[in-house]
Amino acid sequence: MQENRAKCMKLAERIYELDGEVYQCLGSSLGRVFTGSRDECVESLAELMCGSRKSYLLRSEMALVANMARTIPDEETRARLMAEYNNILVEIKSIPTSFGTVDILDESRAKLNAIHLHERFTDKDHLIVCISRTLGCAGTDIGFALANALKINFYDQKIFNTVLEHLDADKNSIEDISSANEVPNKVRKPQKGQTLDNFHRYHGLPENDAVFFNLSGLLCEMAAKEDFVVMGRCADVILTGGRIPHVSVFITAPFEQRVRRVMKTHSLDRKHASNLLKQLDHKRSKYYHFFTGRKWGDPENYDLCINSASYGIQGSVEMISRMIDQNGLYRR
Repeated sequence: MQENRAKCMKLAERIYELDGEVYQCLGSSLGRVFTGSRDECVESLAELMCGSRKSYLLRSEMALVANMARTIPDEETRARLMAEYNNILVEIKSIPTSFGTVDILDESRAKLNAIHLHERFTDKDHLIVCISRTLGCAGTDIGFALANALKINFYDQKIFNTVLEHLDADKNSIEDISSANEVPNKVRKPQKGQTLDNFHRYHGLPENDAVFFNLSGLLCEMAAKEDFVVMGRCADVILTGGRIPHVSVFITAPFEQRVRRVMKTHSLDRKHASNLLKQLDHKRSKYYHFFTGRKWGDPENYDLCINSASYGIQGSVEMISRMIDQNGLYRR
């Protein structure tokens, strides 16, 4: 245990140094990812690696560092820092308590699959992969690993929060659907205690509705500039509405398999893990239908549906990558 802690501390120091060097090289408008004192940041990072139930936050923070590092103009510097990033990732994944270490693979299912995608991209289009997923299927781990395999950016809810904060958005404006209490209401007038400024700011819309439309605009702007993997956020329907080519993937796994994984990743007993799956899957479905009119998880709405228990994390990444390569969608 002590040896594991020491390893986490050393890795945390390397992550902090990498973030600082990326910022020095780039002077990014996003600023540093880790903004506290060195000791505080290193301690916090080590805690995320050493058994925290919030270790998934480290994945988002690492992805944000990588997203910025990929924009460094000097090729030699960019290659050096990305090599360090990849080395750190390998070491993080070797720690039993870190993200990505609880796979979803069911050996008995991993034998029978085929894929196909109709060509729809031109040479001017960027590669965008939209991933929707049920809780506990390792979908976010798959999306993160896919972005690294393709050497493109990765965006999840936490990263969008950071981006919108730096674009002068309300820093609490995006709520992960997993923590939302209800689907947003229809357009309404300002309530008692609500300022007129906020009403004007959101053009009379409830805040969550306005944030969805702001995020829609941001996604379309990003799609014109870069390749990326995006988790959730109804991105597939947003890009379809903007007539922007993309690959849409839905990832799930058998309920019992997901329950077992959530028990491990969230340190829950079977009853609480089962209830959490049902509640959050229902909220995601309701949110998706509210903003898109589509049925969440319906195979007709996606290019590819994956049972991650049949492939595991790495196998799912290889499957999606192979589909992309075979259709000529990714140009290194």
